[in-house]
Amino acid sequence: MGGVKTLTRGGSRVYIDPDDAGIKVPGVTSIVGMLPKDFLTFWAAKESAEAAVDNWDLVSQLIKRDPAGAVDYLKNAHRRKSKAASDLGSSAHDIFERQARGDVINLRHIHADIKPHVRWFDEFLQEAQPDFLYLEETVWSDEHQYAGSFDAIARIDGEVAVLDWKTSKSVYDSVALQLAAYRYADRIILEETGESVPLPEMAGGAVLHVRPEGWQFVPVECGPKVHEAFLALRSVYDWEKGGKRGVVGRAVVKGGERATGTERRAA
Repeated sequence: MGGVKTLTRGGSRVYIDPDDAGIKVPGVTSIVGMLPKDFLTFWAAKESAEAAVDNWDLVSQLIKRDPAGAVDYLKNAHRRKSKAASDLGSSAHDIFERQARGDVINLRHIHADIKPHVRWFDEFLQEAQPDFLYLEETVWSDEHQYAGSFDAIARIDGEVAVLDWKTSKSVYDSVALQLAAYRYADRIILEETGESVPLPEMAGGAVLHVRPEGWQFVPVECGPKVHEAFLALRSVYDWEKGGKRGVVGRAVVKGGERATGTERRAA
């Protein structure tokens, strides 16, 4: 038996119980994704505007030849930016895991964009001397029906904490919800064997924020109150994925102007 398998359903990541494939639960990041994202509207508009200004020669020619193509190019500017950042983050995470496991990384084989991150992560390992208890494993909550994959659980300066690696521009407050979900799950399902083991008692959580210019180790409050906020989003997830279906019925009484028979037939 192996670890937990996942699939994508309706844009959300879903985890499959290795003991019963009929049991599927949403992922932590998909649940946290239920948070309002009003700021993304401004960010997407800004990326489109900058793409037009920075690439005006290309865009102006494209407008003449293919106006619809020009619209697609500009409206997807934010997606291209997001994907590039996501790809860099995924590549960095893979190497961070190898470094944490003690692998020797040859920088000559690393993409130039990630080399600084590799150096800074190595410096963190030397400075903090973390004792990794678990790396890149899956937690499962039987009580609240969710699962998620964490980066690390480690002992640092005598205290155990759940850790998350971030390469994003900033450390956002939503990471507290993510770490609280991991911290208060019921068990870890080991990738190698599929065996379930209890989570260790943890003092809290932290983010290792690695950027090209340096790194910082940031403590994150992820206690019971934060977990309660996460569970509220868990309910919102159920609402969005099906709970709201059919709650608005058909009108039983109507008023106002009535359509004529001719109008009804035309419709």
